Amino acid sequence: MSYSIKEVSEKFNITPYTLRYYEKEGLLPSIQRAQNGVRDYTDVDLEWLQLVCCMRATGMSIAYIKNYVDLCRLGEDTVPQRRQIILKQKEIIETHIQEYTDLLKLVNKKLAHYDIIGDCSPKVLSPQK
Repeated sequence: MSYSIKEVSEKFNITPYTLRYYEKEGLLPSIQRAQNGVRDYTDVDLEWLQLVCCMRATGMSIAYIKNYVDLCRLGEDTVPQRRQIILKQKEIIETHIQEYTDLLKLVNKKLAHYDIIGDCSPKVLSPQK
């Protein structure tokens, strides 16, 4: 099946500009074009795009994603390198999760404090409490 740039942008909730940018940066390996020059996305292209969007959502840079895509295109010999890239990103995500967990604990502690005192006077709202 083939999809237009509009269909793909709606499906992934990204702009056509972003799709063109990803293609220009080499993140979408081989987008075919119709005779009139219009991009013609396939199911395989959508799988690549799903991977790129997932990686971007984790905070991975365009350069790292490009490196990963290039390694994928080189074949099975690059599996260990690709695994390392994904492993590193997993560690980054886990660090962020821990940071947010710590922040959430602090926010919950503050909320519990306000629930106990039930008073929002300026004296009670000092940062120390």
